Amino acid sequence: MNILIIEDDPRVAGFLERGLRAEGYRIRLARNGPDGLAEARGLAQLSAETGEAAVVILDLNLPGLPGMELLSLLRAERNELPILVLTAMGGTAARVAGLRGGADDYLGKPFDFEELLARIEALGRRARGTRPARPQSLRAGELELDRARCVARRAGTEIRLTARELAVLDLLISAPGRVFSRERILAAVWGASADPLTNIVDVYIRRLRAKIDDPFGQPLIETVRGLGYRLEDAPAAPGLPAGQ
Repeated sequence: MNILIIEDDPRVAGFLERGLRAEGYRIRLARNGPDGLAEARGLAQLSAETGEAAVVILDLNLPGLPGMELLSLLRAERNELPILVLTAMGGTAARVAGLRGGADDYLGKPFDFEELLARIEALGRRARGTRPARPQSLRAGELELDRARCVARRAGTEIRLTARELAVLDLLISAPGRVFSRERILAAVWGASADPLTNIVDVYIRRLRAKIDDPFGQPLIETVRGLGYRLEDAPAAPGLPAGQ
């Protein structure tokens, strides 16, 4: 599950990031209101495309855009990400205002980390329960991805994938024909903290091509120069090479 932490206090943000990463969550971090708003919009889009649950942890005292205004903007945009307000403003009036303003939960500082984990888990279960179930298989032309078994099939031939290869292909096949930038693939598969200068996305695209394109002679994965990669919905005509 992805968690977006919108917190300007470096000490609190660092504690949350380290603790939640240790629990296995993928973390995004924003240090002010405008960045938090942009990250929340991007995370909502990613969650809608992948069906994966996500939770926002929101401080109210933020530079650039106060937390309550950020919350109101997200709800006005029909952004339905579960939002846990985590703030020093822990009085009853502040709690009521936060919950009525669109927060799903509210926890005052200082807080117990075990309680925070329990609340995140509850919000994650609630989010998964309100989303359509992820399909167990996806298809683009003669290529099928079996999510349950972590294998792909092309023209009936089974292709085994590693976990990272599966994640990259899962993203591409979720929207055949759509161009995904290297940055988008990197954030979705390796997390927002991954080094943006790494060539790991290109490495895994080459590995996928070696498994799902090269043995069949007709490419499905296309390089769109200067933009990124896309998965074609049908095999290209014989003799046309994939983008390099």
